[in-house]
Amino acid sequence: MFQYEFMRYAFLASTFIAITCGVVGVYVVARSFSFLAHTLSEIGFAGAAFAVFIGVAPLWGMLLFTLLGSISVGELSIHSDQKESAISAISALFIGLGVLFLAISNSNSRYATNILFGSIIGVDRDGVIQLVILSIIVLLMIFIVQRQLNFDSFDHIGAVAHGIKTGFIGVVFLVALAMSVSIGAQIVGSLLVFILLTLPSSTARYLGRTIPSMIAWSVGIALFGVWLGLYLGFITNWPVTFFISLIEVVIYLAAYFTHVIRHKL
Repeated sequence: MFQYEFMRYAFLASTFIAITCGVVGVYVVARSFSFLAHTLSEIGFAGAAFAVFIGVAPLWGMLLFTLLGSISVGELSIHSDQKESAISAISALFIGLGVLFLAISNSNSRYATNILFGSIIGVDRDGVIQLVILSIIVLLMIFIVQRQLNFDSFDHIGAVAHGIKTGFIGVVFLVALAMSVSIGAQIVGSLLVFILLTLPSSTARYLGRTIPSMIAWSVGIALFGVWLGLYLGFITNWPVTFFISLIEVVIYLAAYFTHVIRHKL
């Protein structure tokens, strides 16, 4: 399998994507931002479609739209009394914009499919370099503010009481989340990127007792899912996204029911 260059690129890119989403996902779940990850995936779809329309790589359009969207939607979710309705309206708007951009760009269905469901097999050398650099930037951002981010995510009231600049930490995390959505969409697509950002970390909450252990479990589960998904996609010629989604869901359900059974005994 690794005799093929495209598979080597796919495994390298997916490794960094899984690590990034696994780390960021722990804080997504802790901060109850799963809805935001889902919304950003739809905003990312519009950004990628816009990039296709103007003739640049979809990744850059995703980055632009998700960075702007994460700050605006994040602020809206904090200050709006009807955040669910407002965010639903924003999601609908950007899905419509994505469809419009694809239609007026005269792109074939392949572009739409790649944006929605990912195309990790088609990542070339330059694409891998871009994804690795972006992943490292996200991980460095999390590492630099990790102590304050841990405090704010798992004990917000305590963080405020200790004088931590929670507003600044929130903005840093929103930027990291936006970049993670854009990165993760390259393997599972904008439609399902929230899977890598929520399921491994949700599973990790049943398995880890400390924040470092939850991060380790989350990254490990994400890596297992993308690696096995790539392998199964290679030998069956079925969509890699399908296998990654199935694997992550099965692992989550196994952890969930094990947790439930243990608490009933």
